[in-house]
Amino acid sequence: MTDMRTLRASDDNVLEVRTGVTGKASSMGHRLTLLMREWTATVSEKAGELIGVDVTVEVDSLTVTDGEGGVTPMFGPEKAMARSNALKTLHSKDFPTIHYVSTEVTGTDEGYRLTGTLTVHGTERPHTVDLRVARVQEQWRASFETTVTQTDFGIEPYSQMFGAMKVVDDVVVTFDAGL
Repeated sequence: MTDMRTLRASDDNVLEVRTGVTGKASSMGHRLTLLMREWTATVSEKAGELIGVDVTVEVDSLTVTDGEGGVTPMFGPEKAMARSNALKTLHSKDFPTIHYVSTEVTGTDEGYRLTGTLTVHGTERPHTVDLRVARVQEQWRASFETTVTQTDFGIEPYSQMFGAMKVVDDVVVTFDAGL
């Protein structure tokens, strides 16, 4: 018998994206932390073992939580502008969701290796994630960190000043949730 559970975004279940900045004027740019506030993950288990994961993220739920570096600190208006630029870069009106579905789950020493399909910006690509599962105090937690290359999905990384300052192509996605 297969058991299914749904995890949702919350203060305790977090999906973040971290960006970097490059180019001749990179010292003027901010390295952003973006929180995805609306997502669901359906987890399928059989006999207590993970057999599948299906995640959907609402792109419009993106919020800028932090901006390190740059010439000035990031406050409300700067965060709002960075959010607007990110949503335009992702063409969120045309591609409102990001989706990942595992096609194979393999046990590892630290948890599971998920092999599957990641769909971003309307483009599907194979993607593998190493999911760590660990007991933290009284709760089981799952976490991962993975790199996604924007241009692999047809996304042109955001840039300013004719490319003298631009977001790096590789972004880091992190996930942490209670099970």
